[in-house]
Amino acid sequence: MNGRELSHELPRIAIVGSGFLAATRMRCYHNLRAPGADVVTVCSRDPERARAFATEHGIRSSEEDFEAVLARQDVDAVDLCVPNRLHREYCERAAAKGKHVVCTKPLTAYVGQDLGEDPDPVAIGQRERRVMAQLAIRDARAMQSACRHAGVRLFYGENWVHAPAIQRMHGFLPGAGRILEMRGYEAHKGSHSRFSMRWADAGGGALLRLGAHPIGTMLWLKREEGLRTRGHAIECVSVTADVAVLTRDLDERETPLATGWVDVENWGTCILEFDDGARGIAWASDNQLGGMQSKLEVNTSSARFECSLSPSDALRAYAPSSTTFGDRYVQEKLDDPVGWMTPIPSEDVSSGQQGMIDEFVTALREGRDSATDGALGVDVTRVVYAAYVAASEGRRVLLSELDS
Repeated sequence: MNGRELSHELPRIAIVGSGFLAATRMRCYHNLRAPGADVVTVCSRDPERARAFATEHGIRSSEEDFEAVLARQDVDAVDLCVPNRLHREYCERAAAKGKHVVCTKPLTAYVGQDLGEDPDPVAIGQRERRVMAQLAIRDARAMQSACRHAGVRLFYGENWVHAPAIQRMHGFLPGAGRILEMRGYEAHKGSHSRFSMRWADAGGGALLRLGAHPIGTMLWLKREEGLRTRGHAIECVSVTADVAVLTRDLDERETPLATGWVDVENWGTCILEFDDGARGIAWASDNQLGGMQSKLEVNTSSARFECSLSPSDALRAYAPSSTTFGDRYVQEKLDDPVGWMTPIPSEDVSSGQQGMIDEFVTALREGRDSATDGALGVDVTRVVYAAYVAASEGRRVLLSELDS
């Protein structure tokens, strides 16, 4: 795909959304290496929030209407920091107007898109997992197709791939033989956002929110290995999985872990089988105290690698009291800032958020696809929802079963 080339050196970005993720994106855009990018506007359906976000982050303008963003001639790309249910619609609308698209993970999710205008949230969560999978995959491919036909790029926001530890490991892999086994997980004490508790809002639980990171990274590593060694990707062909709610009988008075999960899992694991016989084990959990844990191990035929995105012991700090550091941010999902802690010098860098935005902006400037593109987003959707099918049916599921 040639894509719509930029006629200027500085890509012009519109941030769509004004929440936590949008703020993370803005820090990364601000910290880009020269020449960087120009964030020209932020869009939120709440005009006051949009204006406040623009003021806080030094953005020249704000919009409350997505269509107004798409009508602007000074916008080259939209960065979608919006709920999963809006991803396909906003992507297709942006592509139709000639805008490149950055979309956070997951690319798509099942949120009742086949159940009419105002579907019953209970009915959404009870939908057959195989139907969920087929519709989520359909939407992901529709996003990819819309961008391809419009001649614009679709960038998939998987930050793990761009983390320094992952990239450094990737540089060693050509001399390390074949990737045989991968084990990765992300875990913390759980999201307390009510939007993460229901399938109707989130499109899945821990396996989708957290597991998408190690899954996406494993798929990318095997894709890269295949392209390097045989000229085409090594692909995932089957999935086995299990999911559960481990805190079902607990309430907030009994545990600092997030509780109140309605119809999504707070624990999940899956085994990926690749077409060369390799295996990947990914798990995700909202049941771990002590701060965010994000790790990946890779065993090859000639080497072994351990990547720790979080925590990092580059800095260790001890506090005798939870008030020692005042209201200073210490570490994501840390329960209580007391005792020994590992404040990461730059979470945006170590998590890959900064490297991801740098790669996206560079790819826009150079008129090329990113390492994490729409195709990877489609593959992650296929694997995650195949895992939900496998867990519900109690068997190994071939990905080809869901492609009809």
